[in-house]
Amino acid sequence: MTPQNELLFVALGGSGEIGMNVNLYGTAGKWLMVDCGVTFADPGYPGVDIILPDLSFIEDRLDDLVGIVITHGHEDHIGALPYLAADLGVPIYATPFTAGLIRGKLDEEGIADQVVLKVVEFGGSVDMAPFKVRFVPLAHSIPEGNALLIETPQGRVFHTGDWKIDESVTMGVPSTGQELTAIGDEGVLALVCDSTNVFNEDASGSEADVREGLDRAIEEAAGRRVVVTTFASNAARLQTLGECARDTGRRLCLAGRSLDRIVRVARATGYLKDFPETVDFETAMKLPRGNVLIVATGGQGEQRAALARIADNNHPIKLEAGDRVIFSSKQIPGNEVAIGRIMNQLAEQGVDLITDRQAFVHVSGHPGRPELQAMYRWIRPQMVVPVHGEIRHLAEHARFALANGVPQSIRHKDGDVLRLAPGEPKRIGFATVGRLVVDGDVILPSDGATIAERRRIANYGQMSVAVALNRDGRLIGEPQVRIQGVPVEEEREPFLDEVADAVVQTLRKGERDPDRRREAIRLAARRVATRWTGKKPVVDVLVIGG
Repeated sequence: MTPQNELLFVALGGSGEIGMNVNLYGTAGKWLMVDCGVTFADPGYPGVDIILPDLSFIEDRLDDLVGIVITHGHEDHIGALPYLAADLGVPIYATPFTAGLIRGKLDEEGIADQVVLKVVEFGGSVDMAPFKVRFVPLAHSIPEGNALLIETPQGRVFHTGDWKIDESVTMGVPSTGQELTAIGDEGVLALVCDSTNVFNEDASGSEADVREGLDRAIEEAAGRRVVVTTFASNAARLQTLGECARDTGRRLCLAGRSLDRIVRVARATGYLKDFPETVDFETAMKLPRGNVLIVATGGQGEQRAALARIADNNHPIKLEAGDRVIFSSKQIPGNEVAIGRIMNQLAEQGVDLITDRQAFVHVSGHPGRPELQAMYRWIRPQMVVPVHGEIRHLAEHARFALANGVPQSIRHKDGDVLRLAPGEPKRIGFATVGRLVVDGDVILPSDGATIAERRRIANYGQMSVAVALNRDGRLIGEPQVRIQGVPVEEEREPFLDEVADAVVQTLRKGERDPDRRREAIRLAARRVATRWTGKKPVVDVLVIGG
């Protein structure tokens, strides 16, 4: 797996899933990493919020890693850096706004002095032999979205990152079709391209257009309190909402630390200069209900975010029947249940809910089919390598590229080692891939003993049995039994008595081997639980003495 006179591509995350984007390019004995993101946990990971990529493949080759290049500042592209960058030990390259977000994360983790973060001017280049990387501005829902033009001895790659076409962009100056055509004129081996919206027949739409829809949705709630929830990192949407606050005569209030951080970094790097002054929670609650617009985090159902706490009436921002919550974001696949739970809580309180199904309150930051077709015409790659999507997205993108005149496309998933050149693109091997979980302050394998035990406890409950024995192995006193999550409810006491009786009967059999005796106690207790509940709880046995 040491690249020779060839160009290799390996996705360690983000190909076959939404989020956790990590991509590697290899040539002439060296590797380059593009992005290093996270994804967010689902109920299958009890007690876990963040999931990291397993980078063991490149960690075994750190002497050959030349650097990490970041396309933009979304969590699924930078979120793993505060956990993994110090161990990788190579410089990180990013444009000013993205670098500001990364620096804040490194500071929070206390590792800023352990990581080299290099700021690249917008549209600048970095030489990391044998790679030369040029940042190519593209429109997205966050400032300074970039494609990367990666020059290698085997050919040039245009790695899009997340992107869209926006003729009325509100932040930054994306590359024009003419500028992208000039890149294609020089020859591009591979277009490694965002697949998120490949099923969308229409273009994603302009951020400037959504302002009118939001204004209308806010004006319809005249005299009522309005909360808009969106991605905190969508600085373009924050600017739009600032303009909406002015349009509708409302004061602006931000609810969520990540919103404060985005606004602070954006202002420090030259964005959001005309963003209105905000009011604190106390002031917002004292204003007439129709005079405040609240922007809150939590549109994806995150339980610790502001919107979840507002819905649970556990936040300084309070809503009443007739108030309105506008979801100015798209549901990320997998978050539907969490979002629905919060929506139901709000609806039960009589709060009016508006999503992109009822009004034009959101535009995507990813390309639909017309935008993909335009990119193919501009770049004219020899092949398309679909990334950033589930398997169905990647498969459809590969088919769509071929149907629109791209000579080759190659399907793959996380861990596939692809040789893009020389010769026909093909899979030549497999890299170790997987997931790590951030559990409190500890990083663990997602399929390790801790998470497996937690899943079993969550599914089946837990029992603890303690017995004290004398030197002859006879029981002293009564067995002590404790349960958590075992569904016996009102019959708890008779259930505990029967478990204790089963333990006593087991000990009377006189088993002297400590391990076999402990296992016999465990099985006896679990048999009672299975007979009573139909479940097999986790049983821990403590034997004192004997």
